[in-house]
Amino acid sequence: MSAVLADFPVPTPVTDEDLAVAALAVRVHVPERWPQGPLCRSERVPYPCRLARWGHATLRAAGFGADGAR
Repeated sequence: MSAVLADFPVPTPVTDEDLAVAALAVRVHVPERWPQGPLCRSERVPYPCRLARWGHATLRAAGFGADGAR
């Protein structure tokens, strides 16, 4: 069961297509305030969801920082 819940692997090297999908994941899977805590706006699971974690990790692997700069 832990394999099902594990994070998605970060591609190396990161291609332009990977960057485009990761940027979309980061834009779509954002936190939203709920009484029980922040949930992913797209999936309604605790934030950060798997796709948000993958998107941020992929962008970091490509050399982008938290502010989006290289």
